[in-house]
Amino acid sequence: MVIEALYREWRSLQPLSAEDRRRLELKFMLEFNYNSNRIEGNTLTYGQTRLLFLFGTTSDGVPLRDYEEMKAHNVGLELVKREAADRERPLTEQFIRQLNRTILVEDFYKTQKDAAGEIRRYEVKVGQYKTRPNSVITATGEVFDYASPEETSALMTDLTAWYNEQEAKGELSPIELATLFHYRYIRIHPFEDGNGRIARLLVNYILLRHDYPMIIVRSDDKKNYLNVLHKCDVEVGLRPSDGASAQIEQVEPFVVYVKTLAERALNIAIRAGKGESIEDIDDFAKRIALLEREAKNKKGRAKFSETEVWDVLEFLYFPVKNRIDEALKPAMSFFSTVDEFSTINKSKYYKFAGVGEHLIYNADRNYSDVEMDDFISNAKYVHLSIYLEHPKREYSLGNLDIKINFVVEFEDSYYTINSLNNKQFSYGTYPSEEEIGQIVSGYKTDVLNKIEKAIQNRK
Repeated sequence: MVIEALYREWRSLQPLSAEDRRRLELKFMLEFNYNSNRIEGNTLTYGQTRLLFLFGTTSDGVPLRDYEEMKAHNVGLELVKREAADRERPLTEQFIRQLNRTILVEDFYKTQKDAAGEIRRYEVKVGQYKTRPNSVITATGEVFDYASPEETSALMTDLTAWYNEQEAKGELSPIELATLFHYRYIRIHPFEDGNGRIARLLVNYILLRHDYPMIIVRSDDKKNYLNVLHKCDVEVGLRPSDGASAQIEQVEPFVVYVKTLAERALNIAIRAGKGESIEDIDDFAKRIALLEREAKNKKGRAKFSETEVWDVLEFLYFPVKNRIDEALKPAMSFFSTVDEFSTINKSKYYKFAGVGEHLIYNADRNYSDVEMDDFISNAKYVHLSIYLEHPKREYSLGNLDIKINFVVEFEDSYYTINSLNNKQFSYGTYPSEEEIGQIVSGYKTDVLNKIEKAIQNRK
């Protein structure tokens, strides 16, 4: 067969010269970064499809954290290479969880529609198995179930045990073993994010252990990739337990697909081993795209997205604003005038009432959606101002005026909160409940001290 003949030729060329191996590794890293990080249009926002979800991108409204995860992919690749080189060490769940922690970098928040169509927001804990269902809605509107959180741990234990046993038996070819492992793994979908990328990395882990070159699932072939998986789903059955125990004959379309990827990888590797060119026509464009992306990055990533600003407003700014309002209500009875407004970038007249509501100009003009988008995409800060002015006459507090300022500033790769000594937070992460309590408590203390001082200074 073609694959076996190509594999024998590849093995006959070992060991490769240092230069040829370097060329081959650079080629693979270029392909991997280009396809896995989706250079073309890879800023992710709300309402992503199952296709992107399965293909290894972050789902529903959570930005990729582009530059950090591009670097993390390379770290993950090195981890796979190192682990695969130790032929005596079995595959473990610990390694798979470590790989998930590596490629996702850090905990982050994710917004996604559940099977009932409700939008939910929750924190993804990297390296931990899922704690909530991650079923998806198919293009036809049907619910496709992966393993439940309750059964995931046991199924992953079974999967790694099965793999180690099958590798020792040698009854399946390396390509068959890698393909069936990928399919069983993806039907479990053990993590809340990163499952597609982990599946592809583990396929290459298996191939490397058997001296095959690594393969790439190209982003321009993603529809075909998912169609093949769907054919296997129909043959295997839709219950998660069916998928987690699929047999090799049930995933034959996927075996054929992976063999085509392996054949391409072997042909490239053989050309490299012979000292021939392994450049594709579009490699130059890919290199330029990667360099262009890196050149645009500032402090390690591209400029924040509108989604990230809205998330800070919705999940930090307005909840804290409401907490401050509630905490200061008792003090407001001291004053004849209480004024409050929020601003983005401009003067105090550019106010807005809440998430999803228009900015208000001088309280009599609503901004259009286009103008609103412009404000958000160019946000530098959001500023809450509360004025407590003109103490009521019966208190005889003179001209006591108090101003509260709560400011969140937006940087490219993080945002800062003035009330926490300008502490920096990555987008998708937020202050702890204790820190929010400190913010509110600080304003209460400031108001109390100023009122007490005014009373003590009365003549």
